[in-house]
Amino acid sequence: MTLTDLTIKKLKPKSSRFEVSDGKGLFLRVMPSGKKAFVFRYYFEGRPRRINLGHYFEKPEGEKPGDDQRTALTIARTRHLEAIKDLENGIDPGVKLQEEKAKRKAAPTFKDLLDEFWEIELQFQPTGKARKRLIEKDVLDLWKNRKVTSITRRDAVVVLDDVRKRAPVGTNRLQGVLIRVFNFAAERGMIEHSPLTGMRRTKETARSRVLNNDEINLLWKGLALDNRDIDIYKVTKLALKAILLTGQRPGEVSSMRWDQLDGEFWTIPGEARKTGEGNKIPICPMFAEVIEQCKVFSSDSEYVFRSSFKDKKPVTRLAFSAAVRRHHEGMGIKESFVPHDLRRTLRTRLAEIGISDIVGERVLGHKLQGVLGIYNRHSYDIEKRQALALWEKRLKEILGLEEPETKVIRLDEVRRA
Repeated sequence: MTLTDLTIKKLKPKSSRFEVSDGKGLFLRVMPSGKKAFVFRYYFEGRPRRINLGHYFEKPEGEKPGDDQRTALTIARTRHLEAIKDLENGIDPGVKLQEEKAKRKAAPTFKDLLDEFWEIELQFQPTGKARKRLIEKDVLDLWKNRKVTSITRRDAVVVLDDVRKRAPVGTNRLQGVLIRVFNFAAERGMIEHSPLTGMRRTKETARSRVLNNDEINLLWKGLALDNRDIDIYKVTKLALKAILLTGQRPGEVSSMRWDQLDGEFWTIPGEARKTGEGNKIPICPMFAEVIEQCKVFSSDSEYVFRSSFKDKKPVTRLAFSAAVRRHHEGMGIKESFVPHDLRRTLRTRLAEIGISDIVGERVLGHKLQGVLGIYNRHSYDIEKRQALALWEKRLKEILGLEEPETKVIRLDEVRRA
């Protein structure tokens, strides 16, 4: 029989694999799993051979005129004809295919390099997905089919200069991961030496933005759920409050799940954090109120801060940034800021109210440095609760709210008990 896309789609799997002929040695193999692949059966020097010509995939729906109209069947037939021509010229198509694969492996493309880098190293890093996205966004389309050995330092400079025009800080992040990618290529024998060795990064100016009392007051009023003048999605408003109350990273707040809350603590697992180390954040009254308000919007979702348009996803940190960027002036805050500045604001205020640097760093989930980090394994759960309770007390004073009824237990009282 002559195969068509329609007949192939109608073929149902059986308990054992079977093949359907398209003529002249081309067959479609159907596996019990339902997978379908094209094979070419032939004889070379009197011995039976077989090569795989590719898997069958259904034609995508909704293609517009002018789109590539080829199907897997068309591609398989083209490869089949090329294999027949090789046979007529005394070439074993199977051996030719193996040689081509070996050649590609010996001279990999940038796409091959990225795939290998992801498989062996990048996927195991806490920020691996984000670093891979940097490459996919700005580099992959340009270099995807280029041989790794053909990519020069000048190629990288041109790409980075182009990215720097719109994202100065992002350029350094991209440069960092590209340096590692090409070092990896050198380690794996794809190239002799990395073309990016010794490339200096542009000096960054660390952000120092901290909101003052007036700005905190304006922000909190702007984030009130009943403030209709500030048209921010209510769940996003609550999430921004949570960042200011806990000092956790916007991405960590975004991905907060109900099963991470036990009434006393919000426990962030290590895989959800930049450092790879988990963190326990005490739930104090104002933070507890934010969580309670989220139940109205998100209680049937696994995420506390549920997306407004993707039912099974959380609000993203990019949505937090967009909300602040669009509405900070409407709140009366003239100087721009980003959600991460709320984390810095909390850390600065903890120092102002007398919280030690060690406790302040542990609230943020930072690892203690040096010998202290190796030998001091104290959890600081009590101290972190004390610190955040004092911060909520100070925040209430800034906002002009009544003092909380719950007595703040000081550390010296806890130790005497």
